[in-house]
Amino acid sequence: MTHSYDETENQGRGPEEPVVVRDRRRVDPQTGQVRPPGPAHAAPEPEDAPVEHAGPSLGESIVDESVSVVSDVEKELAERTADLQRLQAEYANYRKRVERDREAVVLGAKATVVNDLLPLLDDLERAEQHGDLTGAFKAVGDKLISGLQRAGLESFGTEGEAFDPSVHEAVQHNTSPDVAGPTVTVVMRRGYRFGDRVLRAALVGVTDHEPGAAPVDPSVGGELPLGGGLDDQQH
Repeated sequence: MTHSYDETENQGRGPEEPVVVRDRRRVDPQTGQVRPPGPAHAAPEPEDAPVEHAGPSLGESIVDESVSVVSDVEKELAERTADLQRLQAEYANYRKRVERDREAVVLGAKATVVNDLLPLLDDLERAEQHGDLTGAFKAVGDKLISGLQRAGLESFGTEGEAFDPSVHEAVQHNTSPDVAGPTVTVVMRRGYRFGDRVLRAALVGVTDHEPGAAPVDPSVGGELPLGGGLDDQQH
């Protein structure tokens, strides 16, 4: 029964209609231009017509040359990066300058305190020269001098040093053939420097080189020149 029913329905339908595909695209894929408005139903393309693709062909560049390689965003990013690097360098220099100024202020404050203690060091030195720096008094003095030296205090001005007018103040001057040049031979007050700063010049006596006596003439001393007598001298 089912087979007879299907055959009756198929006989009433007739032959199947072919499928028609209409191209309704506004842009022509072959020329790339906009199509003019036409009838609603365009002629169907033949079934054996090749299928066209809108993509580029083999070897064709897909880069639009009208677009700049470096966009405005990339330029702005490069400028901001350069500004950031410049700001970082300026901050590094500022930090170094602040550290240098801070160290200079600290060194200047230390130098001021040490400079006020120099008369006390002079008293300790004179007491040591007279033999009065003994016992607990000597222990306290040694601790004070050691602490100041650790802080950066340095003394100068000893006998035998070459005279340097930038750190020595000459109050005496002598000459002697025993020295080759201006030399410190007497120290009246020791000098001190703190770091690169001279707190006090040393009071010294300077001895300069004394040139030797002129050579003696061989004719002096009662001896006559060889090969001549009194008559020769008169002539």
